[in-house]
Amino acid sequence: MLKTLAGFLLRRLGWTVEGAVPSVARCVVVAAPHTSNWDLLYLLLMAWSKGLKISWLAKHSLFWPPLGWVLRALGGVPVVRHRPEQRVSATAALFGALDRLYLVIPPEGTRSRTAYWKSGFYWIVREAEVPVQLTALDYTTKAGTFGPLLDASASPSAFMDQVRAFYAGRQGRYPDDFGPVRLQDEGDGS
Repeated sequence: MLKTLAGFLLRRLGWTVEGAVPSVARCVVVAAPHTSNWDLLYLLLMAWSKGLKISWLAKHSLFWPPLGWVLRALGGVPVVRHRPEQRVSATAALFGALDRLYLVIPPEGTRSRTAYWKSGFYWIVREAEVPVQLTALDYTTKAGTFGPLLDASASPSAFMDQVRAFYAGRQGRYPDDFGPVRLQDEGDGS
């Protein structure tokens, strides 16, 4: 029923969903561009319309009762952002503990423009040895896209070249807030 309702809502809002859901049981789902609070709703509808139950990270301060109960029911996983020292290892450990996990991470880390993406998602997939599923919400075409499933075992710059190719030309709700697709520690990224 959720699949049907999500598909109906997307069609009513003028959105289409392209591509195939991940063909693996566990992966990190990269969600970009992330320029609006609406992105999560559209991504949830996109996933549900394909019968995919996703989990997503959000700052822990949002998870107070009763809102926290709702967020967890929608797949939310609280993260303490001011304590990054254990975040990669703790998140990677989730993949070892669960049979199925599609964990959404917006690597921009914020809805505002940034000079580079946070590299945590890259190091999580390396440590957990899971692939990356690229997804995009393009507000110019109103298309939600499940892109390629990537192996992150290559160098950061080689991996990010594939990511840049996928996101080229895609625009968030606020295009000026979508910064360059690059990691700080990958070199010049060009």
